[in-house]
Amino acid sequence: MTAQEILKRVDHTQLKPYATWEDIKKLCDEAVEYQTASVCVPPAYVKRIHEAYGDKVKICTVAGFPLGYSVTEAKEAEIVQALADGCSEIDMVINISDVKNGLYEKVEEEIRRLKKTCGDHILKVIVETCYLTEEEKIAMCKAVTRAGADYIKTSTGFGTRGAVREDVELFKKHIGPDVKIKAAGGISTREDLEMFLSLGCDRIGTSKAVGLLKGETVEGY
Repeated sequence: MTAQEILKRVDHTQLKPYATWEDIKKLCDEAVEYQTASVCVPPAYVKRIHEAYGDKVKICTVAGFPLGYSVTEAKEAEIVQALADGCSEIDMVINISDVKNGLYEKVEEEIRRLKKTCGDHILKVIVETCYLTEEEKIAMCKAVTRAGADYIKTSTGFGTRGAVREDVELFKKHIGPDVKIKAAGGISTREDLEMFLSLGCDRIGTSKAVGLLKGETVEGY
């Protein structure tokens, strides 16, 4: 698998709470140079990136991030503003408490509502697998599928664990044919990148891919 084949599947990510414009600019410049799938950035930077880079980079941002327990109306407002600012893709976090309370239909309805808000724009649903049982993960695969979201995503990168092989394999068994998989969090080697893509992930969320593929030692999401 070539570096370019990997990078075209990478959401080049900078979600540190203290990210500066210089950090964001570096991310975007790398995304342009290496033709990554998108940049995944804090909502506060979407408009500035769009004004500075136009169509040179595809912008992804987050909603309900990283804990997921804001109300649906708040997540919806975040998405409306992000799209107005020039965002192309949204990574939302489910209400994990609702999942733990067994309110699977409520979670499904929130996803459905937020996908309607996104319209033709891509919606990725972060289920934060580190906090879920196998039964809950399967229920979320079904909820994401029935609600019409575009992707199921393993992790925020802010939880107790990121993406692992077993979760991706479980997703593959239980998602519908129109749902893609994004692995994120803790992906720290080229071997990790290749493994997740070979398992069937369509996207990888990481801040490290460009550095790793240049042979650098990197830290981060």
